[in-house]
This record gives sequence, structure tokens and C-alpha cells, in this order.
Amino acid sequence: MPVRDDRIEGDEAQAALAAFLDRFDPAIRDGAAEAIERLRRLTPGADWMIYDNYAALVVGASPSERPSDAILSIVIYPRRYALYFLQGAGLAYPDGLLEGQGAAGRSISLSHPSQMDDPPVAALIQRALAEAKVPIPAGRTGRLYVRSVSARRRPRRP
Repeated sequence: MPVRDDRIEGDEAQAALAAFLDRFDPAIRDGAAEAIERLRRLTPGADWMIYDNYAALVVGASPSERPSDAILSIVIYPRRYALYFLQGAGLAYPDGLLEGQGAAGRSISLSHPSQMDDPPVAALIQRALAEAKVPIPAGRTGRLYVRSVSARRRPRRP
């Protein structure tokens, strides 16, 4: 699939992500940034898509440029951030760990990025990666890019 000419990638995308995060309260910004970095270390080879949407900032990991292949994401709201399992509806998980009742996704609200290291959460992340419809190919070099920026956004601070 060809890369769009207007896509922001690489260092420019990293700078854009930092600017998007700076719009949030410092505690949310710092926690979300750490959660994103933790997830990036767990998904070498993934493409990282950034969506600055109306309601939230979304940073998602996908084995390809196709958003429908995305496996995990960090979603940042003005008062909280969450780890989303985009194919989470089919995952077996301990009662109460995942939130949501949609047809595909589930999430975990994070009070601190270190929650991602809790054994049940870490196991769920590994299970999501192992059971993904399209796995992240070993040895692949992933990219970071801005996929969309909404013209209008809710305020990023409460």
C-alpha cells in the first residue's frame, strides 16, 4: 500500500505526538507518554498510528498500515488514559479486568503506567499480541505516523 504524500512520519510525527500530549494536564500527559513508551517496547516492528480525534488522542499499534489490523492502543482523555485491546472481545480474561461490552474492543483504565507490568495485565497484553488476527511480523521495522488530526477537539484539560 503506498504511503500518502501528506502523512507526517518519523521525527516530525514524534514532535507532533509530543505537541498533542502537551495539551493535556501534566499528570495525564506524563502517565500517557510513559504508557505509550512501554507499549512501544513490547511491540517492536509495529506501525504506530496517531489519531488526534475530537474526543481523545489515540496512539495505536498495528502490524501494518491498515487500521483494521490494529491490536493495542493507548487512548488519552482529559481526565484519564486507557489501554485498549482492539480485538479484546475474544480474549479470555479474569473477571473485572477488562471494561467494555462492544463487539470488538475492550479496555483497562490505567491509574499509572506501571499497571501494565501487573502479571494479569502483562499476560493479557501478550495474549492479545499472540492471538491477533494479523500478528506483527518478526524482524519488521515499524513506523510512527500521524494518521488524522481533527479540525475540532474537545478541550484536553478538565
